[in-house]
Amino acid sequence: MKIAVTGKGGVGKTTLAASLARLYAADGKSVLAVDADPDANLGLALGFTEEEISRITPIAEMEDLIAERTGADKNSYGSFFKINPKVDDIPDRFAVDKDGVKLLVMGTVETGGGGCVCPENVMLKRVISHLVIGSEDVVVMDMEAGIEHLGRGTAGMVDRFIVVVEPGARSIQTYGRIKSLAADLGVTQVSVVGNKITNESDKAFISERAPEADILGYISYSEDVMKADKAGVSPLTAGAIFTKEVKAIKERIGS
Repeated sequence: MKIAVTGKGGVGKTTLAASLARLYAADGKSVLAVDADPDANLGLALGFTEEEISRITPIAEMEDLIAERTGADKNSYGSFFKINPKVDDIPDRFAVDKDGVKLLVMGTVETGGGGCVCPENVMLKRVISHLVIGSEDVVVMDMEAGIEHLGRGTAGMVDRFIVVVEPGARSIQTYGRIKSLAADLGVTQVSVVGNKITNESDKAFISERAPEADILGYISYSEDVMKADKAGVSPLTAGAIFTKEVKAIKERIGS
């Protein structure tokens, strides 16, 4: 199972990604959680401490490794380099484990824009491509508000794109943009999870703007989830209602 979770900042996509990863691990699956969001918070949502996270170097910041694998001189950008570097050993070497979930932090390209053809960006895309196409783990990717790290061939191998939305116009607009981007990559099935739901009118707001067949489920607004986030512990400690709702979403995704 390969899952990409995305959505506008602040809608709760990291909370969902971390919870799904923990639930698959609880089923006895080998799970790799990939933090591919520049605003990297997946580790905290998985229950890593800030001290543990501070010891993790994102792949995009491993200059020596990138130079070695791509053949690029890190001080001479614009030179030739490999666009298919060896990456199959990277998850085992650099993922860190917490309660049965392995975390791999991708990082972001600070120069040249996220879509630049540079050694760092090539490396990130190759790693994600390997995870989607070659990994035997359940892979849950916490993406930025888009799917820019995914190429045409890679995107088609993702089992489920999930856009987390809240009942608001900007969030729904982001869903439309992501669905359009996915279609450009040949992906027609993009699912929706409604988050921070307070009443039936919130559900109606989302269901009126997204096809019913695309809606995986809804997650209620919860102060306990916010408290778990502040405490840096798994959202699954936030109570029975939240856990039940996320489990129902997981069941609809499948195993």
